[in-house]
Amino acid sequence: MLAVGALVLGVGAAVALALTAFNQNLMYFYSPSEVLAGDAPEQARIRVGGIVEDGSFVRDPNSLRVDFRLADCDVAVAVTYTGILPDLFREGQGIIAMGNMDGDIFAADEVLAKHDENYMPPELVESLKDKQGTSCMPVAAT
Repeated sequence: MLAVGALVLGVGAAVALALTAFNQNLMYFYSPSEVLAGDAPEQARIRVGGIVEDGSFVRDPNSLRVDFRLADCDVAVAVTYTGILPDLFREGQGIIAMGNMDGDIFAADEVLAKHDENYMPPELVESLKDKQGTSCMPVAAT
């Protein structure tokens, strides 16, 4: 009985550790509206998806830093990213940025662009609908 009890306790501890590690590595998706409403956790790494606002893209000429605004139907959040952008990145493009909030700016450490004209992640498509369920994506991004 003692061995069975020790085995059950060991398996329970292993499962608890695995679930804790899994929970710490989860990355939730938020729209710009949810981020600016404060629904996204401040210190956690999250994904934010939307459309790169026309006229918002600014590249630092002395580094790989870029700044742009990521918008949904209602609002836009400022994003900063240092690194090489995907080839498909452009204004009016649907993207997902991964990183965390740094005050009012989303500090991205990874940027993903859709891979063709017919695909967009379901989370991003849903976040780009207004309250009536109508898509607010620009024609070029669909």
